[in-house]
Amino acid sequence: MMKSVLIFVSVCLFSLTACSNGDWRDASREPAGLAPSPLETPEAVIEVYAADAFGWRGWFAVHTWIAVKHEDAAEYAVYEVVGWGVDQGRPALRTFQTATPDRYWYGARPEVVLSLRGDEAKELIPQIEDAVANYPWADQYRAVPGPNSNTLPAWIGLQVPELGLKLPFSAIGSGYAKRN
Repeated sequence: MMKSVLIFVSVCLFSLTACSNGDWRDASREPAGLAPSPLETPEAVIEVYAADAFGWRGWFAVHTWIAVKHEDAAEYAVYEVVGWGVDQGRPALRTFQTATPDRYWYGARPEVVLSLRGDEAKELIPQIEDAVANYPWADQYRAVPGPNSNTLPAWIGLQVPELGLKLPFSAIGSGYAKRN
C-alpha cells in the first residue's frame, strides 16, 4: 500500500513539473494584437486582460491586469500585481507605460475580459486611478488566498462598480478584495 502511494505521489509531482512551459525567461511576452493601437485610437480606452498563469498553475488559475489609455494618449498605463521580488522589498503593485498592454503572460495568450472606449472610459479612468492609488495591499503578495494578481482588478471593480467587471472563475484570489 505504501509503495503504491509513493508511486502515485511521484507520478503526480513529475507530471506537474514536466508541464511547466519551460523557463519563464524564454517565454513569449509579445503583443497579442488585441489592444487598440494608441496611435490609431484617439479615444479613451479601458482594457482588462486574463491569461493562464505560468506553468502548471495555468491549469487552474489566470493572471489578470488592467490597462487604461487617456484620450489622445500615446501609451497605456498598465496596472498589475506580481509576487516576484516582494520578499526582497519590491512592491507587488507594478505600473508601467506601454503601447502594447496585451502582451502574452509568459507564454500564455491573454483574453479580453472587459473593453470600454470613448466617453464612458474617459469618465471612469480617474476613478480607476484613484482605486489603484488606494489599493491596500500594494506591498503584499500571497498566491492563496491573496492578495495576488487577481485581487487588484477585483478591488478596482468593487471601487468602480460602473465598470461592470466580472473576472473569470479561475481568477483565484479575486475574492480577497472583499476583505477591506
